Amino acid sequence: MLVTRQKVLRRFWYAIMPMAQLDAGPQPFTLLGEPIVLWKGAGGKPHALRDRCCHRTAKLSKGFVDGDGNIACGYHGWTYDCSGQCVKIPQNNGGAIPSRAIVPSYHCEERYGYAWVALEDPLQPIPEFPEEGAAGYRRILQFYERWETSPLRMMENSFDNSHFSFVHKGNFGLFDNPKPSKYEFRPDEWGFEAETHVPVRNPPASYRITGTTEEVTERHLINRWYMPFARRFGCVYPASGIHHIIYNCATPIDDRTLMLSQWLYRNDTEDACSTQELIDWDRPITDEDRDILEATDYDACIDVRRQQECHMESDQPGLLMRRMLLKLLNDNGESEVFREVFPINVEE
Repeated sequence: MLVTRQKVLRRFWYAIMPMAQLDAGPQPFTLLGEPIVLWKGAGGKPHALRDRCCHRTAKLSKGFVDGDGNIACGYHGWTYDCSGQCVKIPQNNGGAIPSRAIVPSYHCEERYGYAWVALEDPLQPIPEFPEEGAAGYRRILQFYERWETSPLRMMENSFDNSHFSFVHKGNFGLFDNPKPSKYEFRPDEWGFEAETHVPVRNPPASYRITGTTEEVTERHLINRWYMPFARRFGCVYPASGIHHIIYNCATPIDDRTLMLSQWLYRNDTEDACSTQELIDWDRPITDEDRDILEATDYDACIDVRRQQECHMESDQPGLLMRRMLLKLLNDNGESEVFREVFPINVEE
């Protein structure tokens, strides 16, 4: 599936960047192949427009925010409000502004320390993170980084317990126990919940992560997929009662590339396990996932009738995602758009 060619994907919210990055002024981003600019307006609220001035097409992200919280082009100073309407042309000396002097605007909201954007009217609200603001939890913004793979590959991998024994054998994976535990699925219209119990290695480096010193411990996982490209890794360690809850948004930059945002929620204290310890533990795990996913074909097939890949029993989470995404496309009058298959000796 080529995400930039599927129009309905423009109708979902995506995490774009940490709000703190907007403190430096207007920031560029590419979402589903569309260049956008984000900035903090009056009161610190984020806004998003197409990253092109309607005068001479300069990128608005090269501009600045004026004293009223509007964004001004750095080329000739044409200034736009959050709706994209041009409100000032310095060279006009207060004269009339052409009615067509407007730049497309996008839905933009702040949530969980990030600016989120939907390019068109969203079908669903921004996913709820129940741990946000809940008593006893702390939030850590772990990772914000570019991956050269598709968001569907990242989503599938996050529910794929069968890769633990191989990709993560250097930390928590049990290499001698490659058969994964089965999930219990609870689907709804916009995703699914998947619950299972998974045994994992617990090396000394993870004692403070898991809260236990058992050589092999258990993860009770209540994971959640939010259509199309967000997920919850709901990990509880029953031996200690520690919650290690990760949320990811795999924001599609283009067909080949995503921006990964990762939040971590813990129900312990900084003294019990520091922020840096938690980042240091999850860093190599995330790098291992990134390394293997960047070795896959970015054009992940959602219509399995095309038989582009073989499957096994533990692929059920990903296959359910594919069926639901295909239904989403069909319900909105679309079919899967995919890359033309070239001869093997032709470079892309």
